[in-house]
Amino acid sequence: MVYSFYNSNDFSSPGYDVSRLISPSLHDYGASYGVLEPSHALILESEKIEQVNNGSEDARVGKNYENSDAKALAALKNHSEAERRRRERINGHLATLRGLVSSTDKMDKATILAKVVSQVKELQRNAMEASKGLLIPTDFDEVEVEPYEDHRSMSYKASICCDYRPEILFDLRHTLDALELQLVRAETSTLEGRMKNVFVYRCCKGKGDNNNTEACQALARNVQKALSRVIDKASNALEYSLRASLPCKRRRICLLEN
Repeated sequence: MVYSFYNSNDFSSPGYDVSRLISPSLHDYGASYGVLEPSHALILESEKIEQVNNGSEDARVGKNYENSDAKALAALKNHSEAERRRRERINGHLATLRGLVSSTDKMDKATILAKVVSQVKELQRNAMEASKGLLIPTDFDEVEVEPYEDHRSMSYKASICCDYRPEILFDLRHTLDALELQLVRAETSTLEGRMKNVFVYRCCKGKGDNNNTEACQALARNVQKALSRVIDKASNALEYSLRASLPCKRRRICLLEN
């Protein structure tokens, strides 16, 4: 046991702090009658502010993480929904294809597609074979001149396809007369404002003669050029008529009475 002895004179001496005997720690931390010194109060206040700022920063970071997680979840949900719609669309198309092709219950997707493509190609070939003997105007202007099978003489078949206009028939007749062709057969067909003319002409009687072959080829080139000029003339006339049909603006003249 340690005993401390204090001099009574020390208690009565001026300037002596009695609080040092009661609680020396209060004096060491700058406490005087329960009141902190200003410097220590500022330090505590700054620590409180720093703690509040740290808490706000943590809350903001946590909120950013929550927003990023929500965006990622929404993007994943949208992707899943788009993938589901895509699969439904593919399955719907496959169901349609299964209805077009027979005996597809045990076929996989690749086999169904291959069989459908093969069937479509076959239908296209059948359509081309069926339309060979028909004069069906195409959607684009064209001129064709090609050899025509004729056992008695060398013949050519020429065809012209364009928009139907009454003056084209006159121009076509004038062109054929100028070429002095020996026509064998001529056909004309129209469909929805389009026209196709096919005619077969005979250029020479004998076969196997090189001179006759060269002459027939030269005549075929002349026929193709002449028919191309007919189409160009018709196109220019149509363009001019469209420009002429546009309403023209007249200048307004205001007459003022004196």
